[in-house]
Amino acid sequence: MGTTVLIVTAAALAGCKPTTSTTPEPVATAAVAPARCGDAGYLRGQLYGAIPASLDWSSSDLHCEGMPRPSGRGARLRLASVAAGGDLQLAIIIAIPDLERGAVARELASNVTVIEEGGGRFFSTADLGNCLTDITGLEKLDVDADRYAIEGKLYCVSPLAEINGDSSVLIPELAFLGLVDWDSS
Repeated sequence: MGTTVLIVTAAALAGCKPTTSTTPEPVATAAVAPARCGDAGYLRGQLYGAIPASLDWSSSDLHCEGMPRPSGRGARLRLASVAAGGDLQLAIIIAIPDLERGAVARELASNVTVIEEGGGRFFSTADLGNCLTDITGLEKLDVDADRYAIEGKLYCVSPLAEINGDSSVLIPELAFLGLVDWDSS
């Protein structure tokens, strides 16, 4: 009798199903594309050492992101692209703790990190005194937002040590034009 009750209950419940599905259709979402650097973005310079590369990236192949650093101290810029030869994806992150919103400045102490994306290699400054950044130009991009095109030069006086190895990368000078969104987090 127990089996008969289960069968009858299952049949009755099956007949109570609504004829239309209440499961929402999946919403198509577009992949978030990396931020482009505007029409004039660029990164130019030379890497020496463990990653020898000539960098001449323009807005058509350069991805930029920039935002305030944690606790609102200065800004952090990320510039990424494929190095010459097309087989090496690099990201360069410049952290400038003393950069003030909307201000040009010279000789700002900076931390720099070079990442070989997909390769697991990270190179970074040992302390804040090894690299300096000159911010030579700013252009406000949006009337309602706090986004700027930021132009400058980075100078490093000592190599960036490999975090997970024993190599290093030297960046004597990088010229760049990227983006900083002061409203971003």
